Amino acid sequence: RLQGGGRGLGGVGPLCHGGPVPVGDDPGMEAGDRMNHWLFKSEPDVWGWDHQIAKGDEGEEWHGVRNYQARNNMRAMKVGDLGFFYHSNIGKEVVGIVEVCRESSPDSTTDDPRWDCVWIRAVRPFQRAVTLEDCKIQPGLERMVLVNNTRLSVQPVSPEEWQIVCRMGGVEP
Repeated sequence: RLQGGGRGLGGVGPLCHGGPVPVGDDPGMEAGDRMNHWLFKSEPDVWGWDHQIAKGDEGEEWHGVRNYQARNNMRAMKVGDLGFFYHSNIGKEVVGIVEVCRESSPDSTTDDPRWDCVWIRAVRPFQRAVTLEDCKIQPGLERMVLVNNTRLSVQPVSPEEWQIVCRMGGVEP
């Protein structure tokens, strides 16, 4: 969660001209069966990993996103998609894995119909946090959105990036 109205404030412009980035490109899978991977940013003093864990299997609405690209990314998510939980501002590190448990629906914190959000639940913590600085110097992550657009609050993660960051965090991809 980000201060100033929700978890998703931030981002100064669209990534890839406003559409979600396709990241599940396994040719052996049907388009509807692909699992995509994401990264959710939150300020830990507002909504941290411990808060997310405390919500249990029900999860929590990822409300407050007021950036069109981040919203479009959430609209592209499917139940079962996995994401990294990233502490922004304080720590600047990936600390765990979350799962989308409800697809995009109207954000309950606003009457403005433009804003949607998904629900996510905590899956497992990282053995060791993976910092933004670690990602910036890790071979294979040069094109990662986190490294190149640090303000986008909900972002895609490629399958290769997912594997690398999971290994860095000491968890199985």
